[in-house]
Amino acid sequence: MTAQDAMILFTKYLRSMERWIEQARANAAERKFDPEVLVEARLAPDQYELVRQVQAACDAAKFGAAKLAGVEPPSHPDTEKTIEELKARIHTCLAYLETLTDADFAGSEERHCSHAGMRGKWMRGADYAREWAVPNFLFHVIHTYAILRHNGVPLTKIDFLAPLALER
Repeated sequence: MTAQDAMILFTKYLRSMERWIEQARANAAERKFDPEVLVEARLAPDQYELVRQVQAACDAAKFGAAKLAGVEPPSHPDTEKTIEELKARIHTCLAYLETLTDADFAGSEERHCSHAGMRGKWMRGADYAREWAVPNFLFHVIHTYAILRHNGVPLTKIDFLAPLALER
């Protein structure tokens, strides 16, 4: 997997998460409950709540992209407490990703990429993108989707997959 492929997935699913959050807000209005209760919703007691899943997805995207580009990622404190703040976090992450260009990823396939959890070991950039950065990102994206779905937001499989690169 190339860095550019990873960037496409990061961008696509961050935008999808924003749409799901908007769908959650609309669903809450329709069902007459405060959508802010969803911020603390979780699937299981030992899993992250929605706010932390969104933060972790954003962090996985920015850290993954930065490591593949060989640059330091920006720091974003985890202070979000509302739906609007979660959307702002997603926008901040997308804005950062948009600053990276194809030139930033030159040589990324062979770049040494590491993470604190790798305990001093590293991976080639192509392996890092395929085996660490994208799966870690998608783990948190999927949990974001699942928390919203579990709480009655009428998301479908196509909400997860869309938009698709369909051609005529």
